[in-house]
Amino acid sequence: MLEENKTLLTEFVLTGFTDNPWLQGCLFVVFLVIYLITMVGNLGLMALIWKDPHLHTPMYLFLGSLAFADALTSSSVTPRMLVNFLDKSTVMSLTECLIQFYFFASSGTTEVFLLVVMAYDRYVAICNPLLYPVVMSDRLCTWLISISYVVGFLHSLIHVLLSLRLTFCRSNIINHFYCEILQLFKISCNDPSINELIIFVFGTFIQLSTLMTIIISYTRVLIDIVKKKSEKGRSKAFSTCSAHLLSVLLYYGTLILVYVRPTYALLEDQDKMYSLFYTIIIPLINPFIYSLRNKEVIGALKRIAKM
Repeated sequence: MLEENKTLLTEFVLTGFTDNPWLQGCLFVVFLVIYLITMVGNLGLMALIWKDPHLHTPMYLFLGSLAFADALTSSSVTPRMLVNFLDKSTVMSLTECLIQFYFFASSGTTEVFLLVVMAYDRYVAICNPLLYPVVMSDRLCTWLISISYVVGFLHSLIHVLLSLRLTFCRSNIINHFYCEILQLFKISCNDPSINELIIFVFGTFIQLSTLMTIIISYTRVLIDIVKKKSEKGRSKAFSTCSAHLLSVLLYYGTLILVYVRPTYALLEDQDKMYSLFYTIIIPLINPFIYSLRNKEVIGALKRIAKM
C-alpha cells in the first residue's frame, strides 16, 4: 500500500510569489511586459546579426547564439509562470515539470559555455589580432557553438534521467515559480542525496572551471590592453570586453549562489529572488548590455532603418 501511495503524486502546484489576487494581477502584467521585451530584444538581435553583413563575424555569431539561449531560458519559465498568475489551481504533471527543467537547465548550461567561447574570442582578437581571421575560422566557430549546445543539453539530460528514480508522496506543492529541481527533491519519498550530490559536483566543476577559464582569458587581455600605447586602442579594446564581463559577473554570481552551495544555505524566498534574476532578468538585459554601447550594432540598426 505504501508503494501505491508513493506513485499517486504525479501532479504538482507551483506556489509562485504570492497568494494575493491583486498582486498576482499586477505581477502578470509586469512579467508579460518583461517577457515581450526579452523576446523582442533577443530575437531582434539575432535577426539583425543575420540581416546585416557587417555583423557576420565570430563575435556576433557567438552573440547571436547567446541571444537564442537567453530566449530559450525565458521561454522555458515565463509562459508557465504567467498561466499560474491567472489560475493558481493550475497543476503541472511530473512530465511537464521535468521538461521545463530540462530546457531551462540546458539553455543555462549552454550559456555558461558560450560565455567561455566569447572570452576566448576576445582573447584572440585583442592579444593575437593578426592571427584572428585564421584562428577563428567559420568552421571553428561552428564547432564551438555546436559543442556548447550539445554539452549543455546532455548535461541536463543526466539530471532529468536521475530524477526519474524518485517518487513523490510528501506533498504536491513546489515552493517556487518554476519547476526548480532542488525544490522537487524536497518533496521526494526517496532519499535524493545522490541527486543533490551530482548536481553540486557537476555545478561546481562546470561553473568554476569555466569561470577560471574566463578569468585567465581576461587577465591576459587586461595585460595586453595595459601594454598598448595608444589611448584609442585601449578604449576600443576595453569597450569590446566590458559588456561581456558585466554579463559574466551577473550570470555566474547568481548561479553560484543557487547551485554551488549546500541545499540549506539559502532561505526559500532568497532562492526565488536569485532564481528570478538568472531566469528572467538576465535574458531581459543581455541584449541591451551588448547593444546600447556597441557602435557596430547601432550602425546596423541605422542601416536597416534606412532600407
